[in-house]
Amino acid sequence: MSAPESLPLDLDALYRDSHVRESLEALDRELVGLVPVKTRVREIASLLLVDKLRRTVGLEAGAPSLHMSFTGNPGTGKTTVAMKMAAILHGLGYCRKGHLVAVTRDDLVGQYIGHTAPKTREVLKRAMGGVLFIDEAYYLYRPENERDYGQEAIEILLQVMENQRDDLVVILAGYKDRMERFFSSNPGMASRVAHHIEFPDYSEQELVAIARLMLEKLQYRLSDAASVALAEYIALRRGQPHFANARSIRNALDRARLRQAGRLFERRGEALNRENLMTIEAEDIRASRVFAASQTQDQGE
Repeated sequence: MSAPESLPLDLDALYRDSHVRESLEALDRELVGLVPVKTRVREIASLLLVDKLRRTVGLEAGAPSLHMSFTGNPGTGKTTVAMKMAAILHGLGYCRKGHLVAVTRDDLVGQYIGHTAPKTREVLKRAMGGVLFIDEAYYLYRPENERDYGQEAIEILLQVMENQRDDLVVILAGYKDRMERFFSSNPGMASRVAHHIEFPDYSEQELVAIARLMLEKLQYRLSDAASVALAEYIALRRGQPHFANARSIRNALDRARLRQAGRLFERRGEALNRENLMTIEAEDIRASRVFAASQTQDQGE
């Protein structure tokens, strides 16, 4: 029996009780920038909240399709957002467990006949009740190789995405152009993915903010001169090959911490204090090969 149409409905209470607010606030707090992504995640959360409220008054619209595609360059936060999405879906009751299982082609596709199906089904078994995140999903499809078994994995995935979509959400991720080709070559997969979210590259200012956030979590800080050096480093590194946004920044900071440790070790006969241990200096950043490569280019070599 449906609830009376005049029954007052409290969407805000549902929002609070579902713990979705915590996940959305964490998304804002932990990820710099990505405004279009955060907006789309909020829209999906709003849709699911309203859908859940509709059900309380007997309005059935069928289970929403929740399979997604995340496109963008490496290091733009796709895996992190997938984890937050899993928490949101769990908070709203669309995922029994709310966990994330992240895999690549190698976890799904076998190397000989009869090997792919059990590998794929084992991954699906682990992911049930949560979210399956398939990075670089286009590598599943290799039509140029007749002996490739990726198509078998795709067919199993398609079947589960359709028949068990109330117990598993699949997120396919990768470069935008390659994902578009993948979907055009696999219309069955494209028809099952309802939400396409594009992750933009970070600006230089956003990358500086990300670096500061990473260092803060590790209880490090930049000296004033190091802040200038880091901004210069980022401007140079973004123009070089294989730049991976936040991932490249994390690697650069790891190397800066190594150089700081080596510098402090050389001073082991001197008295050190907490400030010394926390502070990254300009020399720890400027020792990077990025600066040397820039100087070489400037000299025309």
